[in-house]
Amino acid sequence: MPELMVIGEFAALSRLSHKALRLYADKGLLEPAHVDPDTHVRHYLPSQLRQARLITLLRAVGMPLGLIGTVLLAEGERAAELVGDYWRTHDRDHRVRRPLVTQVQDVLRGRTTDTYLIEERETGEQRVVFVEGHVTAEGLPGFLDAATEELFGHLRAGGGAPSGPVFAVYHGLVDEDGDGPVQVCVPTEGPVEPGGRVGLRVEPAHRQAYTELRKGQGAYATVAGALDAVAAWLHGRGLRPSASAREIYYPDRSPGGRGPGRGLRLHEHVMDVAVPFATAV
Repeated sequence: MPELMVIGEFAALSRLSHKALRLYADKGLLEPAHVDPDTHVRHYLPSQLRQARLITLLRAVGMPLGLIGTVLLAEGERAAELVGDYWRTHDRDHRVRRPLVTQVQDVLRGRTTDTYLIEERETGEQRVVFVEGHVTAEGLPGFLDAATEELFGHLRAGGGAPSGPVFAVYHGLVDEDGDGPVQVCVPTEGPVEPGGRVGLRVEPAHRQAYTELRKGQGAYATVAGALDAVAAWLHGRGLRPSASAREIYYPDRSPGGRGPGRGLRLHEHVMDVAVPFATAV
């Protein structure tokens, strides 16, 4: 096959390093057309330069490798639409992060941020059903929805009903690297028993510091900033958290309902970010 190029020649023409070519081959994005069984030298076809060009351009845009694979499989107009969808999401996320950048700068300069209004309240004892799981930031929205649907189904099957807003308790950091765990909880006063993945426990009465978020403020960056502001408020008053941070959703996330923020106007309250704390004796 005289049209085959060895990896060095292909790397030079594609401007991709040997390391990048190996990575893209391992990910199934740009596999060699032929690998010599004796020398293990990789060979590529000239026609594969277009695919290498697309990968290079999409990586420059900032697209993750997993999505690049989807784009390459789609090709044509559908592939172009996927790139447009990605950029609109990326651009929106970038705009959402701008206030967080200012907050980080305030921390670095030793300033107190006034982005969030922090308040206090008492929360009574609640009996809750819950589902717990380990999940990173990318999979969090899907986990919240699936766990909530499972909990509402469990309540219906047992003749119970929610008695308060759904909330999620974060027993560990959830971001691109941390996976919690996260516990999705539905308060109930009706007859219900644990079963399968669904547990049953009592959430103790406590005092909590919290801040309200409006529609459009539910993105990960905004929630992270709100949680940081609540924690800083507690620290500034010499108070210590007594339990894990949580998000409380308004209206509830019930299947078939609006969920947090669906159908609401931009100014409406959709979520609280809260931290229980121990009061001074």
